[in-house]
Amino acid sequence: MVAALLRTKSVSDIQATLTESEGSDRALKRTLTTFDLVMLGIGAVIGAGIFSSIGTAAVGEVGPDGTVTRYGAGPALILSFVLLGAVCALAGLCYAELTALIPISGSAYTYAYATLGEMVAWTIGWDLILEYAVGNAAVAIAWSGYFSSFLRSVFHWDMPFWLCHSYRDVMLSYPERIAELPTLLGHHIAINIPGIAIVAVITWVLVIGVKESAWVNNAMVVLKLAVLALFVGVGAFYIDPANWHPFAPNGWKGIHQGAAIVFFAYIGFDAVSTAAEETKDPQRMMPRGIMGSLMICTVIYVIVGAVATGLVPYQHLKGSDPLAKAFEVAGIGWGQAIISLGAIISMSAVLLVFQLGQPRIFFSMSRDGLLPPWFATVHPRYRTPHVTTILTGVVVALASTILDDDETYDLTNIGTLFAFLVVCVGVLALRVKDPDRPRPFRVPMVWVVAPAGALACLYVMTGLPRAAWIRFGIWMVVGAVFYFMYGYRHSRLAGRKT
Repeated sequence: MVAALLRTKSVSDIQATLTESEGSDRALKRTLTTFDLVMLGIGAVIGAGIFSSIGTAAVGEVGPDGTVTRYGAGPALILSFVLLGAVCALAGLCYAELTALIPISGSAYTYAYATLGEMVAWTIGWDLILEYAVGNAAVAIAWSGYFSSFLRSVFHWDMPFWLCHSYRDVMLSYPERIAELPTLLGHHIAINIPGIAIVAVITWVLVIGVKESAWVNNAMVVLKLAVLALFVGVGAFYIDPANWHPFAPNGWKGIHQGAAIVFFAYIGFDAVSTAAEETKDPQRMMPRGIMGSLMICTVIYVIVGAVATGLVPYQHLKGSDPLAKAFEVAGIGWGQAIISLGAIISMSAVLLVFQLGQPRIFFSMSRDGLLPPWFATVHPRYRTPHVTTILTGVVVALASTILDDDETYDLTNIGTLFAFLVVCVGVLALRVKDPDRPRPFRVPMVWVVAPAGALACLYVMTGLPRAAWIRFGIWMVVGAVFYFMYGYRHSRLAGRKT
């Protein structure tokens, strides 16, 4: 049994699977370029993190009893961004080597299958649901909040409270407003209509086709970069250097824990790797797309963080809309609506890229027999995995009207960091198992970079609260049950037909 859990799918077998699918009714359409991949990466990375979580990362969190539960970075938030940029760069180099060598949908799941064995691969595939599906639920919740704010600031209309929040969100964040909720059969009800609506629109776009999705994403990326440029360009004239003192009020502890909070701002660059089978020249374009988007986003984050903390005292950034609030406190009221619109566009792009990634991981797992065959169904006209795209959309839409955003942020962060850690280890494992295989891209100083990447990811994970670790453990146990109920017995490597 142990041998079965550790069975690996060789790189040759994975590449053969890709060759077999080319030209068949299960083949995905190759249309993406390096520019599209960089834009997909920026579209996924710049979103709810920079528009929502930087306030909490700067200020920290305080429990109901008034005690500090997590320390904030203060103006040293920019060092949190630099720390995370370095951590993600190490992991990004490892992703670049594996995605150029194994240019197939599946991301970290496929890489683990080729390097660390089937059980680890399943674990990562299950874990990635936390990054893409659960993470998207958090983004949909944040999108709904900014959409409601935009309607209020521009049209002076407040959506009914119970139609733009989940019940759990009300219970945890707005308990004083529970009485405002209508009742059904004696129970208070709340439903996140804007969140459900935007997920439905994104799902429809993704079913139509990946190239069309890339066009929509590119347009949204240009718009949100313009909004961030406006924030920086206007905000720079209102900076008061006194707001940067003290620079690191909580020392390195604040920088570390602030980085763990704002890591959500970096999630997404790895989503580029899930589009490998739809890229024209993945061996050359994938590394450029991953590293290019990561470097651009890091520079943007450092600049925006410096302006935000210089614009107002960092304590004023606390809230779900820190950038808009910074303009408000600084007396730049006319910019609030523009920032809110930018957040709406930005998070729409994140939703699109994450919704693109999750179905393709299901697609790869199904081809390996670890999920039922219908997970790999491709639309006969659009050549997209439409069944799993719709399934993912339904799950995310329901989650956006059930879950609370703070809980999903932590769960998404720990799941993604674990996936990054495994990819770093996988690069080393494959260098040992198959050292002579030609690699289109090679991690420089791999025996330094890959271990450093794995340890760095683990270090950031230690900055997350205990509750996140407990929920992560429960999620992994549930995944193991699913694997032994279906995947273990139906795996193609086990010699059985699916």
